[in-house]
Amino acid sequence: MLTKRIIACLDVRDGRVVKGVNFVNLRDAGSPAELAHAHAKAGADEIVLLDITATYEHRGTLLKTVRDTAAELFIPFTVGGGIRTLDDACAIFEAGADKIAVNSAAIAHPELITEIAARFGSQAVVLAIDAKRKGDSWEVFTTGGRNATGLNAIEWAAQGEARGAGEILLTSMDCDGTQTGFDCELTAAIASRVSIPVIASGGAGNSAHFVDVFRRGRADAALAASIFHFGVHDVNQLKESLAAAGIPMRLGC
Repeated sequence: MLTKRIIACLDVRDGRVVKGVNFVNLRDAGSPAELAHAHAKAGADEIVLLDITATYEHRGTLLKTVRDTAAELFIPFTVGGGIRTLDDACAIFEAGADKIAVNSAAIAHPELITEIAARFGSQAVVLAIDAKRKGDSWEVFTTGGRNATGLNAIEWAAQGEARGAGEILLTSMDCDGTQTGFDCELTAAIASRVSIPVIASGGAGNSAHFVDVFRRGRADAALAASIFHFGVHDVNQLKESLAAAGIPMRLGC
């Protein structure tokens, strides 16, 4: 059985890591490079850095922040936010990223997924989906959760896979930052529709929530921010708890 991954997320604004609840009420959590180093040392399998205001501010990703963070890492590093073109993606890879995550630009220009996958391989392209419940389904939002698209999240995930995405980074806007548990229903709905890995994001609060999203949500990986940044959980201790619960984990020596 393949091991499940624990991913630490760095939401970056103005060069600093921030975290809020339901995409609002952000508070400072520290330096991206310092936190990335600390989380990697603590056992995180991967790091994701999202420049959360790049699209809204109509600018590119902060490349210096990416370079400084990449220099601290020895594990896979994904970067998203403000990537609108193949050239933008090239710049992010040159700054040290192993994968790039696309969201708003992929919705505006779905062919971008295919272009990046053709150049760098599907394994390097992550389709980020910010989804919010709407009746019996989930709607996709863009621009850091500001704009509703009318797109069905499950259908968009399937389209993203067809266009060449190698992973789905799925964030529940309803659960984000609440520490009350992942949206396992949403995660399972996406996981059952696509054959590529699904990373669950939004709502992590304790080890039981991770067990739930790996079992009931069928996630391949789970991402968290607040519980790691603010010392609620140590990554290695979390992984040991999950391994004890029967979840296959990659543990340190």
